[in-house]
Amino acid sequence: MLGAVYGDIIGSWYEAHSTNDYNFPLLKQSEFTDDTVMTTAVCKAILENDSDIKSLQVKARGYEYAVRYKQYYSYFPHAGYGHMFRKWAAEKNTMKVNRSYGNGGAMRVVPIGYAYSLEEQVLLQAKANCYYTHNCSEAIKGAQAVAMAVFMARNGETKDAIREYITKKFKYDLDYTVADIKPHYQFYVRTINSVPPSIVAFLDSHDYESAVRNAVSLGGDADTMACIAGGIAEAFYKDILEEIKSFCSSRIDMTLKKVLNEFCEKYC
Repeated sequence: MLGAVYGDIIGSWYEAHSTNDYNFPLLKQSEFTDDTVMTTAVCKAILENDSDIKSLQVKARGYEYAVRYKQYYSYFPHAGYGHMFRKWAAEKNTMKVNRSYGNGGAMRVVPIGYAYSLEEQVLLQAKANCYYTHNCSEAIKGAQAVAMAVFMARNGETKDAIREYITKKFKYDLDYTVADIKPHYQFYVRTINSVPPSIVAFLDSHDYESAVRNAVSLGGDADTMACIAGGIAEAFYKDILEEIKSFCSSRIDMTLKKVLNEFCEKYC
């Protein structure tokens, strides 16, 4: 599950210094961003409220996630959040519903793909994760697609099976390679423009590192796309180079690391 966080850290430098070079320097002056903070918030929500699927209502569980989002935003208010989320998270004593179509709902769902054992659970939790911040069909679909890719990858499904499921279930076109789109790809935060290429970055890889390099070298929303691709890749390949682990682990705040490690011990 830490593959998502490591992807965020590696990609953070290249969000502001975009590159199309696959062989970019991997371990730059990187740091964790809102992707890591919100992924940790999802971990905390799951650890504290591991609800029974039979009694789960999306709105109720969405509230549990949203409380953690606001809590962790208050711990790390300068981690690089989008304008809509930052405005929502900073408001106290209110829990209004945002309808953003950005990729924020998808960037933080990797833990959901690990924590739940049934497809129905994963889809429902991914939707609940979006309820208060990204209550938009496009954003929900993106979050569900990423969570299911992680779920299938960790359960030993092939890349062809993952591609086929996501294509049919979410109507995503994944029939291309990173090289096909790199010449004209731009910086997008909208879900439909950034989540499918992030999944393709994984599908077009041969190990964890190549998945992250694929995502970053598209020259787009590098930290979020590497977070998504890296999260799926670790679930699939189940291995990350020690050099990457050591560097990225040193960049994570201890408050976050404690929760991430607790989650990994229980669910990974």
